[in-house]
Amino acid sequence: MTAIPPGSTLGILGSGQLGRMLAMAAAQLGYRVHIYAPESGPACDVSAAFTQGDYDDPAALFAFADQVDAITFEFENVEPVAIAQLGARRPTRPHSLSLDIARYRVNEKEWAARIGAQTAPWRAVSNLSSLKTALDEIGTPAILKTTLFGYDGKGQARISDPADSAKAWEEIGSPTLESGFPAILEGHVRFFAEFSVIVCRGVDGSSVAWDVPENLHRNGILATSTVPAREAILAQAEKATAYAIAMADKLGHVGVLTCEFFATADGPVFNEMAPRVHNSGHWTIEGAETSQFENHVRAVLGLPLGPVELTGASVEMQNLIGDEVDAWHDLLAQPGAHLHLYGKNDARPGRKMGHVTRLRR
Repeated sequence: MTAIPPGSTLGILGSGQLGRMLAMAAAQLGYRVHIYAPESGPACDVSAAFTQGDYDDPAALFAFADQVDAITFEFENVEPVAIAQLGARRPTRPHSLSLDIARYRVNEKEWAARIGAQTAPWRAVSNLSSLKTALDEIGTPAILKTTLFGYDGKGQARISDPADSAKAWEEIGSPTLESGFPAILEGHVRFFAEFSVIVCRGVDGSSVAWDVPENLHRNGILATSTVPAREAILAQAEKATAYAIAMADKLGHVGVLTCEFFATADGPVFNEMAPRVHNSGHWTIEGAETSQFENHVRAVLGLPLGPVELTGASVEMQNLIGDEVDAWHDLLAQPGAHLHLYGKNDARPGRKMGHVTRLRR
């Protein structure tokens, strides 16, 4: 496969902060970036061009494709059929299969089983009656999730007692098969930590994997990612990384693939995956020789992947959520702190406004 040379234009579906950091990495390598999204966002501030359009508008998408040399996406809220159609016009990576598997929780669980990874017990549920049956089989506590469009703790409801099933069903929006948004019930997993495996696979099938970060969440939103993780997590990292690489190979994935795991007494338990750069990998901008964003760009454009060794002894990434961003002045004054602000004006509660990375050499 011939590499797409510098001076070409990379198209990115999505205008959020992940697109912003991808655009900055692409620019550093000498590429222009063209953003396509329903509305302007942080990525547009650092890109050469922006097309406003819906993700279900074929005419607008095809017109966009004609202006770029390759296409990628920053999040999963794009229909796989659109990715497949774009792929017929321009190199579009990752391809539609990766998106179709990662955006639908039932597919995630089934593919994890194919590579031999352990998951929480689960059942697909389409209505309140099937939820009650699933609770009888799995038991409580359990967590009910929408199968599509869930992130940062959204679209989820915990069930401690079967009597709470109707309330939980209502909390996630009472999804139905007819609407195309069935739900999934997952059994409780006893874990002592959460971590993620971030790998990048090139068009030639080669792969790199960063050190696994230990992730701490607050109110369902990632708060910090720390590398190196604790020894108890590192003891499970090799096996989990092998699962992630196997998943990428099985999918024929190109670009960054992130798999989240629970660390348990019985080994790593697969939770979910994302076919893209990930919040838990933001530390790689300063903390690794090649960031997740640069390697994703390299992979999508058919370039050689860069090395991913640590640049220091340890590194921590802290998300700035809501009004935490107001501490920007003090953070800039901290030795060793690297501040990244996403250019968002409205610091709503729960909204990711930026992050700060602290590197110890």
